[in-house]
Order: sequence, then C-alpha cells, then structure tokens
Amino acid sequence: MENIVFDLGGVLFARDRSKCTQEFHDFFSFIRSERMPLFWEAYDRGSSTLDEVVGILSEINGCPREKCERYLRLSIDMQEPVVPTEQLVRDLKTAGYKLYVLSNMSREFIAFLRRFPVYGLFDGEVVSCEEGVVKPEPEIYRILLDRYGLEPSETLFIDDRPENIAAAARFGIGGKVFDHHAPAATCDELRRMLLPAK
Repeated sequence: MENIVFDLGGVLFARDRSKCTQEFHDFFSFIRSERMPLFWEAYDRGSSTLDEVVGILSEINGCPREKCERYLRLSIDMQEPVVPTEQLVRDLKTAGYKLYVLSNMSREFIAFLRRFPVYGLFDGEVVSCEEGVVKPEPEIYRILLDRYGLEPSETLFIDDRPENIAAAARFGIGGKVFDHHAPAATCDELRRMLLPAK
C-alpha cells in the first residue's frame, strides 16, 4: 500500500458532542441519515449556497432564519481534528505514505478545515464543492485516480459511509469503514494494518 485517502467529516474532523446541546444535535440529525438529504448534497456539490441551505433548514425545523444561520455557522466553527486520526495521519506521513483527501464538503466547511495544520500534510485533495460531483458518484473517484496518477491496488480509502467505500471498490480501491463512534479503535486497526511494529 502506498496511498492513503481520507474522508474528512466524521473521520479526520468532527464536532465534540460534549460541547453541543441536545437541541443542536437534533437540528443536524439528518447528517447521520442513511442517505444524505438532497439539499445538503447540493450544498456539498457546490450547486447551492449557504443562504439557500439556511432557508431550507428554516422550513424543515420550523425556526427563524437567524437561528438556522447561527447554528449552521456554529457547526462549521466547532469542527476540530479527531485526535486519534490526526495522530495517525502524522504517523503515516512520517512512514512515507502519500496522503490524499477525498471528501464531500461545502465551500464554507472546507475553507475552515484547511486552516488546521494537519491539513497541510496531504499530498493532494479532491473536494466535492470544487468538482461539482459528490461521493458515491463514480466521477469523483476517477478524478482522484487520474489527477494524482494513483494505482487503485496500491490505494486505501478511509470513509465513515459504507456506500462510499463500496463505490471506491468498483475501481479496485481498497477500503476501510471508519467507525465515528469509536475513532481510537478504528485508528488502532489501521495502525496495525499500515504501521506494523518493527
């Protein structure tokens, strides 16, 4: 294995649940639905704006636009690195792996995440809002492979959604489903797989 590809949300970055109210969790419960709502998919694709998403969330949740915008911006500002994954990324980089991002992410979210030092460790990125295509659509995987000349059999993709791993597998890319409920345990598995003890 030479290339390790990371999803971002729920894998390398997340909100600390202990810092959020239950109301805040409930407001964004759709994020964990089996199929992402189409309005959020459009936001990740870059075909809708933050203002448009605020309007939809206001309707869905039956609350004022001002509150929806505040919650949405707070959901961006509260993103922070998942500590075990951040350390794994650093260790993989030191070990000589090539590291890449493949993520469904809106413009506002990705602009915020790129400020973190760990983001600078990646050798390349494919982000949905900049490509106009989202996982698990095949084109986003083709972009990744073609842009960086990756050999699928030498590439491992880490994502918290099984359907995204399955889509990558159709290109011959290996996959590991990341359990966002147990990040340390998942990272320990990956460490054993990719960083065997000398």
